[in-house]
Amino acid sequence: MKTVCVYCGSRMGANSAYQREARALGHTLVQSGCGLVYGGGDVGLMGTIAHAVMDAGGVVTGIIPKVLMHQELGLKEVTELVIVDSMHERKRMMAERADGFIAMPGGIGTLEELFEIITWGYLGLHRKPCGLLNVNGYFDELLYFLNHAESEGFMHQALERYLVWDAAPEKLLRKMSAMVLPKVETIIEKAEQS
Repeated sequence: MKTVCVYCGSRMGANSAYQREARALGHTLVQSGCGLVYGGGDVGLMGTIAHAVMDAGGVVTGIIPKVLMHQELGLKEVTELVIVDSMHERKRMMAERADGFIAMPGGIGTLEELFEIITWGYLGLHRKPCGLLNVNGYFDELLYFLNHAESEGFMHQALERYLVWDAAPEKLLRKMSAMVLPKVETIIEKAEQS
């Protein structure tokens, strides 16, 4: 992986561990030779990880919609700041520019981005590793729910084939690098075989 897209909160969260681990992930990305693609903001954990990567001498690409440029105080000092017209364009461009994806603690926007990129993997639209930086067990209940959805027959393949998680940035990047992503037939390929 040369570039990792990180989804995370535009707030700091209630526990100082979230900010500490955002900085640690930023430094780990640079040490691993990875650039950062993120939502372009200078607030919350988004700003924290971007500053950490820049402080460590890494490459940061921020992608932000015009409507959020002032709300999220777009970070203009990044290596490249791309201002787009919509949230859809932002997510598409972030996905295209990344070789892997990590979700850190965040709110509904972070979860929406995470689920969309995992869904794209399930549908065979990409074969890029996805990971959760599970700081202080933040995602434990989400992982429990996803396993429940699988056991109830709503997910046809094991979650671990598409998503890995760890509390330590270094271990998470190693797990992501070691992932052997399944070849998934796309919806189009399945339709052609019918």
